[in-house]
Amino acid sequence: MGNELIGRARAGDGEAFRALTEPHRRELQVHCYRMLGSFQDAEDALQDTLLSAWRGLGGFDGRASIRTWLYRIATNRCLSALRSAARRPAKAWDIPGVEPPEPTRLGEVVWLEPFPDALLEGAFAAPLGPEARYEQSESVSLAFVTALQVLPPRQLAVLVLCDVLGFPAAEVAAMLDTTADGVKSALKRARAGLRRRPPGEPAPAPGSPAEHAIVAEFVRAWETADIEALVALLTDDVFVSMPPLPLEYEGRDVVVRLCAGLFGAGRRFDLVPTRANGQPAFGTYLRGPSGTSHGTGLYVLTLAGRRISAMTRFENGVLPAFGLPRSLSPGHRQ
Repeated sequence: MGNELIGRARAGDGEAFRALTEPHRRELQVHCYRMLGSFQDAEDALQDTLLSAWRGLGGFDGRASIRTWLYRIATNRCLSALRSAARRPAKAWDIPGVEPPEPTRLGEVVWLEPFPDALLEGAFAAPLGPEARYEQSESVSLAFVTALQVLPPRQLAVLVLCDVLGFPAAEVAAMLDTTADGVKSALKRARAGLRRRPPGEPAPAPGSPAEHAIVAEFVRAWETADIEALVALLTDDVFVSMPPLPLEYEGRDVVVRLCAGLFGAGRRFDLVPTRANGQPAFGTYLRGPSGTSHGTGLYVLTLAGRRISAMTRFENGVLPAFGLPRSLSPGHRQ
């Protein structure tokens, strides 16, 4: 059946080409996202991959599977994007009437964007290879994707293909037109260079009563601007980042000062739940004088045990990707 589809696709049958590639579409999109760190850039790279595959199907020799061949194209499209892209620039603080505290440091990965959980369905259909070192949920977390972004492009590609997807070094070498020894050397350097925060307590299982309890407490504290309740939910070393703003805050005291500034002058918010990167997330809406709440961004929570160890805030331009509106009508809470 596969050879028949390939023959029909080579003859220009678009439906046959879709039948060949559609089973791999979601996992390729997630692969591009891991490499690029940007949801929009990943979507562009995926479209480039499928177009290149359509145009280059005549050169598919069948020595590798269609899946491996597509990963080769996608990886090289992402490498080209990493080498040539003008990444999204950092932005300045632009919340009127709110003065942020002095940041703990300035972050590097200002182009980071969240990935909607709704699009993860079907992304993990293929079993991981024997070389995989990361759980599927961990491999799409914001912390992991952020850590990947500071690696040199070649090391990033090798680590994702080998340690995340489990491709053998020989297959990765064929994908990248290098040797197995070259892959192993790059992988060793990538593992050594992967900068990650020390792991805390494990997060509650997604959708579990424990996760629901933390999320419900956070929503109540945020919507009522209850700083004391928020403090009780945060770990001592809680971390906040806000791409494309480079400002990063670490430690409960400075994070609480940041949140207090956001709640100042009577600012109150409504939260709409969603999920991103396998983590709880919320569209945030600032209540206006007319009763309409206007979307200000999206928060993604990282949980550790029964507390929140990190919050990542994204701009309101990401809301449509999560099916969230730009504003909420006055009656939305009824």
